[in-house]
Amino acid sequence: MASDTTRRLILLRHAKSDWPDVPDRQRPLAKRGRRDAPRIGQWLHEHGYQPDVVVCSVARRARQTWDLVAPELGGSPAVRFEPRAYAASALNLLYLVQELPNRYQTALLVGHNPGLSELASSLAAPATADNGPRPGISLPTAALAILEFSGDWPSLTSGHAHLIAHTAPADL
Repeated sequence: MASDTTRRLILLRHAKSDWPDVPDRQRPLAKRGRRDAPRIGQWLHEHGYQPDVVVCSVARRARQTWDLVAPELGGSPAVRFEPRAYAASALNLLYLVQELPNRYQTALLVGHNPGLSELASSLAAPATADNGPRPGISLPTAALAILEFSGDWPSLTSGHAHLIAHTAPADL
């Protein structure tokens, strides 16, 4: 039985990373990333977007992004560091979201491009009624896309959500 509950999905691309000679999964945040991540956390807090649950890629740069965003939010969401979110396709990210328990109203997914931008673009309902091509949603480093939809997490599918906010550190 589907729920009429309004849910929010916050997609956050990790902040700007450095490129030292380490495996990709171990790349840390760059100085700019360490500056931008708390600013995005402050923006979320100021606009009342408080996640109940966080699904974060296991990549070092994603974990560091979450570690810098979390103190700015002022809440204590459940956090899961998810190996499947690392370098995941839009479809695999959607599967992670669809697995969320329905007790959560707002989920934050911290991950990587191109999967996150493709997921945001796929989920967002077309802005026009002419069923023309959906505009792509760009997520530069530390950018957010906030989507809203009605129903249970498993019911979230392409074109089923509405983009209600989109911001990046350059906008702040």
